[in-house]
Amino acid sequence: MALTAEAYGLTDVGRKRQHNEDAFAVDPDLGLFVVADGMGGHAAGEVASQRAVEVVRQQLSTDRQVLEDLAQASTSEARAAAAALVETAIQRACAEVYRLAAADPTKRGMGTTFVCLVLAGTKAIVGHVGDSRVYLLRGGQAHRLTEDHTLIAAQLKAGTLTREQAQASQLRNVITRAVGIQESVQVDTLMVDLLPRDLFLLCSDGLHGYLPDEELPGVIADLPLGEIPAKLVALANERGGKDNVTVVVVGISDGGAPLEELEETTSRMEVLKSIPIFRHLTYKEQTAILSIASTRSYPADAEIVTEGHSGDELFIVVRGRVRVETGGVGVAELRAGGHFGEMGLVDHAPRSATVRALEPTRAMVIARAELMQLMKREPILAVKLLWSFVQVLSDRLRATNNELSEIRQELAAAQAVQPFAEE
Repeated sequence: MALTAEAYGLTDVGRKRQHNEDAFAVDPDLGLFVVADGMGGHAAGEVASQRAVEVVRQQLSTDRQVLEDLAQASTSEARAAAAALVETAIQRACAEVYRLAAADPTKRGMGTTFVCLVLAGTKAIVGHVGDSRVYLLRGGQAHRLTEDHTLIAAQLKAGTLTREQAQASQLRNVITRAVGIQESVQVDTLMVDLLPRDLFLLCSDGLHGYLPDEELPGVIADLPLGEIPAKLVALANERGGKDNVTVVVVGISDGGAPLEELEETTSRMEVLKSIPIFRHLTYKEQTAILSIASTRSYPADAEIVTEGHSGDELFIVVRGRVRVETGGVGVAELRAGGHFGEMGLVDHAPRSATVRALEPTRAMVIARAELMQLMKREPILAVKLLWSFVQVLSDRLRATNNELSEIRQELAAAQAVQPFAEE
């Protein structure tokens, strides 16, 4: 699929600060877009943000082949390597900023938030540390793809603070992770499927502190892409401008992509939302699930899973039609959105049925090992998935009990009639 990107960026000192400690990068050739919000004062924040941008750009440029491999083929190995490259680049930036601060007493304690978007073919990798953000605007909605690394966000996540209390808190700007404060830092990464007309917004807290997520689509609706940064910077300044404001927008357009591929990319998210165990996840969490899923093709009459054979993968039909067979007898047919094999995510027990493609079929596949790794990194997602599994199993147990109850009633009725039949 050929997709092209158009991007614009703008930074502004704001109305309260004396100098601008933010930095950004717009590099369509490399596919790199960055916003960094420096901290430290006495120009140290500016040094931290600029140097972090430079180091990440250098690292991605040096290892550009990793991104080109992902653009050529979105295998699980290529996805993992690209995500690891983004994480490594940010870690090197962290070590470099820390080294500079240690070597100069006037810059001791400097650091920066860091958020980047890296494009490779039909994929985008988000790298994130701190409270700068990335939004994806798709289908008229704004989806936040990053989670603020702040004390307030942690309290909200733990349920010890309400959103109303968070808005009034004096600790809203206390950051729990930053690049350069220590020699290394935990980096969040997320891989996203790209679609034409996607718009990504990267920004510092100088903007999102004044702009609720739900207001964002309406503010930029119908604006030419190149006018969006100036519009958002002006809005932040009109509403107070107490901090530096930086905005980068990246628009994705269709460069002659095959319609079938575009439809499949769209349907992957739609079918995932329809699966009970994933239905209650946030958009970001669902995107994380998609990032570990692969898509496979099966010719007509191919056995996708075989009764009695063990397996550890969940299959979701994206296109085509399959038949579920037990003992050689067909018991059900599944079309796009149908799924099977979810118990393989829980244990390695033998499959209870054979599933055969009735026509050429495309299926999204989620493996237990990769799902477990994701759950270890995302404990809240793990809790949601485990709770959904409990609900699914509870519904199945309830349905089975109802069926058994009906069978018992029919049997009791038959036994009551039998003596009269014998007479």
